[in-house]
Amino acid sequence: MSANNNNGKKPKITIRPFKHQVQMDPNYADKTWKLLKSAVHEIHKQNASGLSFEELYRNAYNMVLHKHGDQLYKELSHEVSEHLTQVADKVAASHDSAFLQELDRSWSDHKISMLMIRDILMYMDRVYVTQHNLPPVYDLGLAHFRDNIARNNRIKERLLNMVLNLIQRERMGEVIERGTLRSLTLMWVDLGINSRDVYEADFERHFLDSTSQFYHMESQDFIAGNSCSDYLRKVEVRLKEEFDRVSHYLDSATEPKLRDVVERELLTTHLRTLLDMENSGLVCMLRDDKVEDLKRMFVLFGRVPVGLPMMRDTLSAYIKDTGKSIVMDEEKEKEQGTYVQQLLDLKDKYDRLLTSAFSNDKAFQHSVNQAFESFINLNPKSPEYISLFIDDKLKKGLKGVSDEEIEIVLDKVMVLFRFIQEKDLFEKYYKQHLARRLLLGRSVSDDAERNMIAKLKTECGYQFTSKLEGMFTDMKLSADSMEGFRSHIENQGVSLGGIELNVHVLTTGFWPTQTNANCKLPNEILTCCEVFRKYYLGNHNGRRLTWQTNMGTADIKAQFGAKRHELNVSTYQMVILLQFNDSARISFKDLLEATGMPVPDLKRQLASLYNPKNRLLDKENAKGGATDESDVFMFNSKFKSKLYRVKVNPVAQKETVAEASETRQKVDEDRKHQVEAAIVRIMKARKTMDHPNLVSEVTRQLSARFMPHPMLIKKRIESLIEREYLERSKSDRKVYNYLA
Repeated sequence: MSANNNNGKKPKITIRPFKHQVQMDPNYADKTWKLLKSAVHEIHKQNASGLSFEELYRNAYNMVLHKHGDQLYKELSHEVSEHLTQVADKVAASHDSAFLQELDRSWSDHKISMLMIRDILMYMDRVYVTQHNLPPVYDLGLAHFRDNIARNNRIKERLLNMVLNLIQRERMGEVIERGTLRSLTLMWVDLGINSRDVYEADFERHFLDSTSQFYHMESQDFIAGNSCSDYLRKVEVRLKEEFDRVSHYLDSATEPKLRDVVERELLTTHLRTLLDMENSGLVCMLRDDKVEDLKRMFVLFGRVPVGLPMMRDTLSAYIKDTGKSIVMDEEKEKEQGTYVQQLLDLKDKYDRLLTSAFSNDKAFQHSVNQAFESFINLNPKSPEYISLFIDDKLKKGLKGVSDEEIEIVLDKVMVLFRFIQEKDLFEKYYKQHLARRLLLGRSVSDDAERNMIAKLKTECGYQFTSKLEGMFTDMKLSADSMEGFRSHIENQGVSLGGIELNVHVLTTGFWPTQTNANCKLPNEILTCCEVFRKYYLGNHNGRRLTWQTNMGTADIKAQFGAKRHELNVSTYQMVILLQFNDSARISFKDLLEATGMPVPDLKRQLASLYNPKNRLLDKENAKGGATDESDVFMFNSKFKSKLYRVKVNPVAQKETVAEASETRQKVDEDRKHQVEAAIVRIMKARKTMDHPNLVSEVTRQLSARFMPHPMLIKKRIESLIEREYLERSKSDRKVYNYLA
């Protein structure tokens, strides 16, 4: 070899194919498909137990490998279509009683068959189908089932009608085979091949239409012959049934659509009818405290967008009507306690309903509060009546009422107080009533009084209660002064003639302004008053004392025949009774001259003294209860009482028209100052402001005390401009500038 290799190079080895070429059988694809077709037939006959899936897979693999995937895919598609055409004929020919079961069985068999065929042709799915972007084998089977059976002209409508009929029968109370229905609805879903198109087009749309028609008719019939409560219970049951239906045999995505249809037909269409239904609607439920029915209505109406707003409007209107009947009732006005108590009972009722029926819904709470604020301010006397109610609860002598119970009642009254717009008017009356309680010693306790003032302070601020707190300060200082006075007269040996004098020194600015209606006090009392005046002014320089005899009380001893009594009377009553020490028979005119009282006050005091309950005086030729200026009075020596100490209550005096007008004028005058103060505060901070914003800000700041009318604000602005606190802008007359 070395001799022949002249160049010293290694020989090149070349590999060449055999000269004898192997030829593929030209009928290979047809023969292989024939084997596969036979297997497909057996699978469709549910007779696949004798097949070798390994061999079949290898044959399909080789067909795809040798570029016969196109033939295999088309032949399979044709074979499945042919088979399903025969199945469709069989299904279409079945009797109605067996139709759905036959279709369900065919669908079940087809799914099993296609799973087996898919396993055999797995390589074709992975390679050929993917490369040519064709539907996979299983999806191909679904498409053929959809086109050849589910949408077959002889099957499609029949299937839909029978399914809808079954559902209709179930709604009417029949028991149906839910398993078949579930299988068929899932069939529609599966036939959509990764979408809900088939389910929606072939079933869901028609199902929702039939549901709408069914409940439209049922609701019309049921609402015509039943109460609102019965109808709502029926709706509750129907909704539960439909949700149950979805969970058992419908696609879950149908639930919101089905809910919308049912709620629209059963609720939205009939909202107004249900709310206004005579003898059973919302008003009737509220009137009769039907908590369960109200709760059911709240829950069901909450399902539809306009349900709760309509319910709130009806609720608010009814509360306003009910409240208006209370506040505008003249009989209840005569009994202020009844007036306020009924308002409290009404508020208690709706507070309970808010909790038990309306789930403490904020919008419902707001509607209730707005309704109360609306009607409680219709009666201009509401502030006075609420103050009188508090006065009654804080007075001594309430039997069987604990401090805790009083506290609960006062908390409830504070809720009504919040609804009052004229809180400054309430303050005026409260100050008058508190003054009477303190001066006459009628308060149930100082703690209760201070607790009430603390509630008002929390609600309205320090300015609202500063004068009320000043009244308590005066009472304490007065008690200290009286201790000093008693020590003084004891140390100085001053005699008051057996009279025990107790004086309350009141600061003019804190206490309600009183008309200076003094009477002629007996000389003994005048002597005592002069002693106290000298003592007090000796200790307090620069002060002036004015005696308010119309606010005082006295304890006097009186002899009625053989029996002796101690009488607790007002200062006015004391002055009148003392006149009968000198004469047993005195005319009205003589009493008027002797006492120096105003005529209205004298008449009122005399009426209390010959009142049948405590008849201390008799009247000659009495013709009715009214006191006339021609009357003559005599001391009633035959007066009898089981009690040694007799309290003579003055005749209850309602505020006269003149007094009410005077109170209103004082309030209006105070309001002018408050509005001006607010305007100046705002303008001092802002320097420049236009009219609408200034009015809005003043209203906002003063709303805690009262709601100022825009015209009042405008007048006060004009007044401030005249007094050069403000000026109009030269460029815009609607803009104001603050003048330092």
